[in-house]
Amino acid sequence: ITPASMTIVFLSITIGTIMTMSSSNWLMAWIGLELNMLAILPIISKPKTTRASEATTKYFLTQAIASAMMLLSSTINVWQTGNWNILELKNKFSTTIMALSLMMKMGAAPIHFWLPEVLQGTTLQTALLITTWQKIAPVTLMYMISNNIQPTILVSAGILSMIIGGLGGINQTQLRKMMAYSSINNLGWTITIMAFSPNMALMNICTYIIMTTPIFLMMANMSTKTLQNLSTTWTTSMTMTLSIALLMLSTSGLPPFTGFMPKMLILNELVSQKLTTLATLAI
Repeated sequence: ITPASMTIVFLSITIGTIMTMSSSNWLMAWIGLELNMLAILPIISKPKTTRASEATTKYFLTQAIASAMMLLSSTINVWQTGNWNILELKNKFSTTIMALSLMMKMGAAPIHFWLPEVLQGTTLQTALLITTWQKIAPVTLMYMISNNIQPTILVSAGILSMIIGGLGGINQTQLRKMMAYSSINNLGWTITIMAFSPNMALMNICTYIIMTTPIFLMMANMSTKTLQNLSTTWTTSMTMTLSIALLMLSTSGLPPFTGFMPKMLILNELVSQKLTTLATLAI
């Protein structure tokens, strides 16, 4: 891929996300997401390997289905209300379909199966792009319609994401798959609190992006893709290995690291909303 085409691709990804975030119309938001999806496909398929081609196909099919669901949901809502406005999503069926399509877009449980596979088939830099930048647009849309989504749906998907993210990462030796399950887990926290305090959900996802970015960049710098690689880098670059270890502990929400702060605030909010059982489950 030439530098000029790469510039166009990255510009399209940026414009797509900004378009979705700043639009008040479902059609414009959908166009932004489509532009975003089509622009990232050449980046995923850049390594000329079978795994990269497979990852590109999986990513494209999943995102295309999610986009179709999104369009179906907004169209049904327009039939009912005669309005394309994002904040006017009043139909319950439309809201449920929209919530599911956005969860599929960002890779939250129970529609998370594509994320670990896609990350495993791409480079570390592309994996970073998928786990951080590609989540911004769907999370923003979910934030905008959070008042209309039934809390039961969000909480159920959130708890499921936490459980699957936590258990799925245990038996992994591949760092990219571990980071994928970490992403699913963090999305679980974000989706759960989205029903009660959307601003706190945004803070949680922003903290996650800030913590994940250096992890991927350091892994790419050291060319570490498995836990075995990471254990041997101790002798050559001790500072980076230690930094990755501390950042991973922070991502998992261990006190006294930064990642613990949003989780503590989320638990506090759940308890103050009389959802003690939910807070216990989250822990």
